[in-house]
Amino acid sequence: MFHRFKKDISSVSLPTSFNNPFHYSPHTLCVWAADELRLLLQSDPPLAADAATGKMLGVLVVRNVAGEVGYLAGFSGLLCGSNRQAGFVPPVFDFLAPDGCFKREEAAITAINHKIAEIERSDEYHSAVEAVAHSECYAHETIAARKQQYAANKKARDEKRASGTATAAELEALIHQSRFEKAELKRLTRACNEQVESARALLLPFTQRIAALAAERKQRSAALQEWLFTQFKVLNGRGEKASLLQIFATYTSALPPAGAGECAAPKMLHYAYENNMQPLAMAEFWVGASPTGEVRRDGFFYPSCKSKCYPILSYMLQGIDVEESALERGGDNLSAIKVVYEDDSLIVVDKPHGVLSVPGIVGGSSVQDWLRSTYKSNDIFVVHRLDMATSGLLVAARSMDVFKAMQGLFASREVEKRYVALLNGVPQQCEGEITLPLMPDYDHRPCQKVSFEEGKPAKTIFKLLRNVQCGSSECALMSLQPVTGRTHQLRVHCAHHLGLNVPIVGDAFYGATAERLMLHASYVAFRHPVSGRRVEFSSLAPFQ
Repeated sequence: MFHRFKKDISSVSLPTSFNNPFHYSPHTLCVWAADELRLLLQSDPPLAADAATGKMLGVLVVRNVAGEVGYLAGFSGLLCGSNRQAGFVPPVFDFLAPDGCFKREEAAITAINHKIAEIERSDEYHSAVEAVAHSECYAHETIAARKQQYAANKKARDEKRASGTATAAELEALIHQSRFEKAELKRLTRACNEQVESARALLLPFTQRIAALAAERKQRSAALQEWLFTQFKVLNGRGEKASLLQIFATYTSALPPAGAGECAAPKMLHYAYENNMQPLAMAEFWVGASPTGEVRRDGFFYPSCKSKCYPILSYMLQGIDVEESALERGGDNLSAIKVVYEDDSLIVVDKPHGVLSVPGIVGGSSVQDWLRSTYKSNDIFVVHRLDMATSGLLVAARSMDVFKAMQGLFASREVEKRYVALLNGVPQQCEGEITLPLMPDYDHRPCQKVSFEEGKPAKTIFKLLRNVQCGSSECALMSLQPVTGRTHQLRVHCAHHLGLNVPIVGDAFYGATAERLMLHASYVAFRHPVSGRRVEFSSLAPFQ
């Protein structure tokens, strides 16, 4: 499984610490390894064809016991229907072994599915279902018709009484008629309900049998999944070993999600530890077609998934020196913050890239902290947010009342915002609008994905400003106006194949890393929450 580089790597400096798998720029050796792995795939037509449908691959640069530097290769899930392929590391636990416990129990669960399907296909079951449906329909229509007739008769009686022409005998007859019709309606309702219950009684043995089988299937599936996660035991950098069940109980207090342990990263690390290889750098990259909702581009590198891999890799990387992720901590660029406007109610700043708008999950410096320190007041609140990697105009309120008023303006879309972005290519359209609904990608937080079923409406107006020469390729400088304010809206709308299909330069989540994310909040305008006058502010993007 150890691959020696085909290129001469003697001139390449080895990394001083292992890259953080959730936020990294791929090391040169990882890029070379990925290129070689793609060539390996192309030499095997069946593997290449399967990978072309969309697959996450991984490379792990290692030093073996002989001191040689090479790399391991892995794939997430299955490749050509198997978790084992020549040239790739094996699974941590081969649950697909044909004579293994998993396959035997899976066969038993499949047999339960067949039993349920057999019942649901039987003539007796269909007859019982149809009888219930027929009796319910008959009861509903018959009772409704009788009620309608009763209502018409009641109306006629009421009109007769109101006319004042009815004799005492006629009034008495109307009372008897009303009582009789009420009793008849009750008798009819009772008879119809008895017919329905009789039909349901014939169906009950079938539904009880199906429910019992479904309950058994659920219990056996849950037990099998739990057993499986006890069999997936991974090593860490200290030589310790733990099951996925133990790891997730420690990190999340929840059961592992389906497919945990089958991604490329944990498979490669486990194999390296098992064979006394020193991990040096790792990268995961996409090949083939993109999934419908997610943004995945052929040949682009991506961070490891959060839902499945964060607890696992957090455990497995213990014992080795790993770079700290900069995603949640602000940089040290606070001195570059510029105040472009201030009055007694508001402060507008020009935020540099690499600085948080507000404190992150694990702390770190932010614009809000800087403002409170500079103005010596804790009553300063950043009204909206820019991603840490995004630069540009940011509005802060100097009191809670102004903060709430500004939030109301943002919520009612009375704040006009425009951004400037440098795209890693030139889109086919020069101007227009993108309406792709967005929702969180729970497996890859904080990423978002397009979902026409569950996503929230998101709209962006775009216009090409000019084409820019970026080295040997042509890029596009775009004006982007978000009508809605969804997380990562501009990033996804640019990168997704149903949007502009060209990612923003430096977008590590949906494109490729660069010196920075080339996205800048260049314009903001709104009605001042105190004076009521319209104010507007502009800022030139550093990359324009």
